[in-house]
Amino acid sequence: MAGGQERVLRRRIRTVQSTKKITKAMELIAASQIVRSQQRITANRRYRAGMARIVVAAAKGDPSAARKLLGTPEQPERVGILAIVGDRGLSGAYNTSVFRASERLANEMREKGAQVGMFTVGKKAPSYYRFRGIPVERAFMGFAAKPSFSDAREVAAVVTAPFLAGDLDLLMMVSTRYLSAGTQVVQTIQLLPLPDPGQAADDAADAEPHAGRLEGYTEFEPDPARLLAELAPRAVESEVFSALLEGAASFFTAQQRAMAAATDNADELIRTLSRIMNRARQDSITTEIMEIVGGAEALRRPKGA
Repeated sequence: MAGGQERVLRRRIRTVQSTKKITKAMELIAASQIVRSQQRITANRRYRAGMARIVVAAAKGDPSAARKLLGTPEQPERVGILAIVGDRGLSGAYNTSVFRASERLANEMREKGAQVGMFTVGKKAPSYYRFRGIPVERAFMGFAAKPSFSDAREVAAVVTAPFLAGDLDLLMMVSTRYLSAGTQVVQTIQLLPLPDPGQAADDAADAEPHAGRLEGYTEFEPDPARLLAELAPRAVESEVFSALLEGAASFFTAQQRAMAAATDNADELIRTLSRIMNRARQDSITTEIMEIVGGAEALRRPKGA
């Protein structure tokens, strides 16, 4: 009995050791991708800040035209939500946090009487929303870990088309914002209509010093109304690309933490199983010694005693 238990425990230890090798490798791969993702976020900040600065300038150049594309509708009847998650799991609460926030936002909009359409980025999203009976208008997959600007442009073109055609009154985006290696938060931002120029200026100033300060006289060609109509899709592209970059960095950070925790748990499980196996081996050896001693005692007894 003890020998059989020892074989089972030895097999379990080998299985856990194999799993530990996998989780350790995934941890190292995720850690190597974090630095690259951080560099891409830093390189994109100037473009994002410049886009926000141009939108503010155009809005101030023609406030009447800006009201058509800027602001927040009080009673939107048709709302689109873009949820950005990962193509893979094994990343802690990264995907789940976005799912819950987007589902909460969809329920809030429905309670206000609005129709909600869902757009998603990431392989994990369609099955989640399908299981909960939430229709997905369009799903994008395969580039969440390494997004390019062309990917962002494709997503932006799909989600802005219904708004420009008048089929959507409000377009929101739910994604994970990368603040630092230790802090990532789920954020919900408004894509269309474009946010208030004052808020855009504040965000641009946070991203780049003095980005929100407009000085001197600006002459527009074409006129601000046409310029804003052209800038709206470009601004959405910029925001979607930034969200994809920050989402990728957040995914790798979450995966690195999750795999590090899994590796630590594997070490602890190996130690626990090893103690149990050693105890079982000692029990087996003790039993064998007692059997040998008992046999020797039986041989030493005189016949007929």
